[in-house]
Amino acid sequence: MGHIREYYERIIKLQETEWKFISSHFSRKVFAKNQIITRQGETENFLSFIETGIVRFYIPDDENELTFNFSFDKEFTCAYDSFLTQTPSEYELQALTETVVWQISFEDLQKVYAQTKVGNYLGRFASEKLFLAKSKRELSLLKYNAKERYLRLFSEQPDILKFIPLKYIASYIGITPQGLSRIRRQIA
Repeated sequence: MGHIREYYERIIKLQETEWKFISSHFSRKVFAKNQIITRQGETENFLSFIETGIVRFYIPDDENELTFNFSFDKEFTCAYDSFLTQTPSEYELQALTETVVWQISFEDLQKVYAQTKVGNYLGRFASEKLFLAKSKRELSLLKYNAKERYLRLFSEQPDILKFIPLKYIASYIGITPQGLSRIRRQIA
């Protein structure tokens, strides 16, 4: 739980009573490598803080899965649109490595919002951060070609190439694995 408190306290100093109340609503869960965290068609009931691990967001398909996001250590993650609306998710979340998370349920998060001022502030901050990441991704797909997207990904998140299979990176930047191989040869 210390990582969550550190994350929060980079934003705002927490009173001990606030922290105890907030932290009492989180529970620890471990997902095995490649385990599905949220299934397509299920409603997302948990907002998760990743202590360690990598989570992939993708649309399952028999022929071509579409990877569209990743979450890493010390980040909040979930099928956020499903979580907010409490409707079935249109995509899946998968642990790419053994992943340890601290989860808070939708119902418990509503209690934190209702009973703490700081909880509302932290919720807004997390929501804004998720929105900005989504906007950045959309703009990248519209503004840059595949090679530029790959180079930006490499410069902004160099560790991504160490831990994520190239087939998922190719899907994430919107090309085939063969297209990614060509780009990597051009750069080398």
